[in-house]
Amino acid sequence: MSINTRLSSSGHEATISISGRFDFSQHQDFRSAFDKAPAAIKQFVVDLRATEYVDSSALGMLLVLRDKVGDQRDNVKIINANASVRKILEIANFDKLFSVV
Repeated sequence: MSINTRLSSSGHEATISISGRFDFSQHQDFRSAFDKAPAAIKQFVVDLRATEYVDSSALGMLLVLRDKVGDQRDNVKIINANASVRKILEIANFDKLFSVV
């Protein structure tokens, strides 16, 4: 389980990559990933390529991130979710709140 953050060359986008289970045990690391991001960051990309599981606390953490950057759907993109994680996001209607690609 790990969370890594990468800033774009423009300095306006940060990518947070999550591997393993995205659950309450990742709360502090995930929160730190976006709280420590520079103020110039206007968009976050959450890369779930290596994420095998998402629970309700992870969904809550995504909502906290969305609140931080504003309620615009495209301010937080969720990318590379596997079929089971994507299904959880769709059941929770997160595809309506976030750009899920």
